[in-house]
Amino acid sequence: MSKSFISLLRKLIPLGLGFFLIYYSLNTITVDQRALIWSYIKQAHPTPILISIIFGALSHISRAYRWKFLLNPLGYRPSFINITGAVLINYLSNLGIPRSGDVLRVTVISAYENIPFSKGLGTVISERVIDLVMMILLVFSAMYMGGDWVKDELGDSSILLVSFGVFIGMVVTIMAVPFLINTKRFPYLARIKDFFLNIIKGIISIRSIPNAVAFWTHTIFIWLMYILMFWVIQFSLPEAALISPQVALTGFVAGGISIIVTNGGIGLYPIAVAAVLSHYGMPYEMALAYGWIAWSTQTLMILLFGGLSFALLPVFNRKK
Repeated sequence: MSKSFISLLRKLIPLGLGFFLIYYSLNTITVDQRALIWSYIKQAHPTPILISIIFGALSHISRAYRWKFLLNPLGYRPSFINITGAVLINYLSNLGIPRSGDVLRVTVISAYENIPFSKGLGTVISERVIDLVMMILLVFSAMYMGGDWVKDELGDSSILLVSFGVFIGMVVTIMAVPFLINTKRFPYLARIKDFFLNIIKGIISIRSIPNAVAFWTHTIFIWLMYILMFWVIQFSLPEAALISPQVALTGFVAGGISIIVTNGGIGLYPIAVAAVLSHYGMPYEMALAYGWIAWSTQTLMILLFGGLSFALLPVFNRKK
C-alpha cells in the first residue's frame, strides 16, 4: 500500500465518519423528533448565538497574542494582523484535514514574517502540548464533578491519553534527532540537523518568555472563552432549563473529544453533547438541537473568519 494512498485514507476516514454519524443521528430518530429539533433551531434567539461567536473570536485573538510570547524570545516581532490571520487559517484548514492547520499556520507566518518554518513549528508544538494538558485537566474535572455516570462515559479517556503520549513521543524524538546526527562523518546531513535544532529552539522558547504571567493568563482565558462559547448557547433556546456549570463543563468536554475524532466534530459533536445534556434532564430533541446550534455557530465562525484571512492577508502584506 503506497504512502500517498495511506495519507489519503487518513484524510478521508475522519470526514467519512463524520458524514456517517450525521446520517446515523438523523435516522435513529423519528420524523416527529426531527421536526421538533428543527423547530428548536428555527426558534433560537440570535443574540446568545452572536455572543457565542464573540467569545469564540476572543479566544482566537487571545491565542494569536499568546503565540507572540513564544516567538518574541526567538527574536521575531510578527504583526498582530498576520499572526491572527494565521491562527484563523489554522482552524479553517483543520475542518478539511485534521491537524493540517498547524502546518499551514506556520507556513503562513513563515511566508509573511520571514520566520524560519522549523522555529515556528517548534513554538506550535509547545502550544499543542499545553493545550493537551489543559484538555486532560478539564476531562478529569468533568469526571470529578459529574458523578458516576460521567466517570463511566468519560472514564475511558484513552483517546486523549494516547494523543498526549504520541505527541510527547514525537517531541522527544524531534529533540533527540540532532544529537544522533554526526555531521563530521555525514556533512551532507548538516541542513537536516539545523532544521531539527531550530524546532528545538521553538519548543524551548517557552522557557524564555519575558512575561510568563501574561502567557498563562492568556492560556486560561482561551479555555474559559471556549467553555463560555458553549455555555451561552443555552439562552438561545427559549424553553431550555438553565444548565449548571458542572453540566456545561461536561457537555463541553464531550464536544471537545468529538472534535479530536472527526474533522471539527462533524456529525459526532451534536450526538456527544446531546448524550450529556439529555442525561441531566434536558429533552433529547432539545439537547440535540443545542449540540447542532453550538457546532454550527463554531463552524460558521471559523469558515467566515478563516476565509476572510485567506482573502485579506495577501492584500495586507502587499501594501506592507
